[in-house]
Amino acid sequence: MHQERVFIALGSNIEPRKDFMDKAIAAIQTFGELVNASSIIETEPFGFESETNFLNAVIEINTDLSPRALLLKLQEIEKKLGRKSKSQNKNYSSRTIDLDILYFGKQILVSPELTIPHPEIFNRNFVLISLQEIAGDFVDPLRMSNINLLERS
Repeated sequence: MHQERVFIALGSNIEPRKDFMDKAIAAIQTFGELVNASSIIETEPFGFESETNFLNAVIEINTDLSPRALLLKLQEIEKKLGRKSKSQNKNYSSRTIDLDILYFGKQILVSPELTIPHPEIFNRNFVLISLQEIAGDFVDPLRMSNINLLERS
């Protein structure tokens, strides 16, 4: 089966934040080969108030799963690690772990359950910085390099 280059954003702002991220990465490695991981960045909550900052990172994996199958696996990990529910209509809240597919190869996908590239990439500097760190050569399927995206944000 064909392997795809996939980028996944991770975030946690409920302690133990680093442990939740490590456990998520370990679980992802059961179905995807970890190629690279960015440094962990501490950021203020985006879109809501919280006393605890987020730890954020981006990982690159190779997987032979489909986008939908990968989404279901990531949601399963979130649930296993105590995530209550996904944000709805940009009503964000604190979470043990948040796993978002940023890019899935060169695919462009828009469906009710999944949009690739992730529609908020351009609004989140911490994602762009992490992507630049581990994949400065990657070109967004919409034909923007990560460095150009970072300069535009």
